[in-house]
Amino acid sequence: QWQLVESGGGLVQPGGSLRLSCAASVFTLDVYAIGWFRQAPGKGREGVSSISRSDGSTYYADSVKGRFTISRDNAKNTVYLQMNRLKPDDTGIYYCAALLSPDAGSHLSLLLSDALGSWGQGTQVTVSS
Repeated sequence: QWQLVESGGGLVQPGGSLRLSCAASVFTLDVYAIGWFRQAPGKGREGVSSISRSDGSTYYADSVKGRFTISRDNAKNTVYLQMNRLKPDDTGIYYCAALLSPDAGSHLSLLLSDALGSWGQGTQVTVSS
């Protein structure tokens, strides 16, 4: 069963930064577009950002645009989500997923239905003073 593993979460004060990592052990990430999703306490899972397979095009939800940056390092088989100027509303469990469409980063949205495969455990991000 192929699965992605998220890491890098933690507790940070408002205005702080974190870098999340998404890694795969049994397949290479560079054949997929990758997306980051999050689930806040008591809320549904929502799409945050995605990066296309080849051309590096990216999508960001309006709530994180200008603060988060998604990138990929194919040599390390890892996708990153750099999160700056964090807000309490960014609190939640963050998940990454391979996406059905290889050019998902050029799309205007990121939905749960865009993801394929099973979900990992996620990584907890808590923004609190």
